Amino acid sequence: MITRILVLLCLVMSAPVLAQERVALEDGETLAVFMVWPEESERPGRLLILFGGGPGNASITADTSRWLGSQFAARGWVVAAPVSPDNRSFRGPRNNQRVVHLIQALQQRENIAEGKTMLAGISNGGFSALEVARRNPENYFGVIAVPALSTSEFDNRPLRGFPVYLRIGGEDELGWEDRFDETVDAFTGAGVDLDAAILDSAGHMFQMNWETLDPWLERVAPAP
Repeated sequence: MITRILVLLCLVMSAPVLAQERVALEDGETLAVFMVWPEESERPGRLLILFGGGPGNASITADTSRWLGSQFAARGWVVAAPVSPDNRSFRGPRNNQRVVHLIQALQQRENIAEGKTMLAGISNGGFSALEVARRNPENYFGVIAVPALSTSEFDNRPLRGFPVYLRIGGEDELGWEDRFDETVDAFTGAGVDLDAAILDSAGHMFQMNWETLDPWLERVAPAP
């Protein structure tokens, strides 16, 4: 019995920690953020910004931080999942700038590493991640878009040579799998470093394929 209790305590203590807080930005605005912390480490953790789908409201962002943010945190990332202040996820110039300010604020903390950040997003959050990356791709390791779309109407030229991991469900309820080839052409035509695939039998929301995502993360953001 004592051994079983000790094992359970160890599992709880080593699990990622989820907390909600309000982060003050440099322009005086505050942003609600769900933080998912990895287990304690001697060195500052690298930052991953995670965007929920749809409007990116509090309930969606909380759910996303729990089921996906915790998986990134288990791999050593400090995950910040911001709540959209206008129900547009983080699309548009003003929201894109909010993300930049959030990163600057968080990287002032001693337990968060400075330097490049990883961007990840689901559905509309994937669009947000790509928009943010297009503005200053040199500041980011890459984008994990699970899923997202692109067309020739998007200017992906700033992402030339930039790593993008894209997955779309083969049975997407919104029919996004029918636009997979168009999306791949839009990225590859701009010279994006693209890792893209359709996940058979998966819907619009799906579990991560860590067998392919882990090697991609190691390639574009090797552990220090």
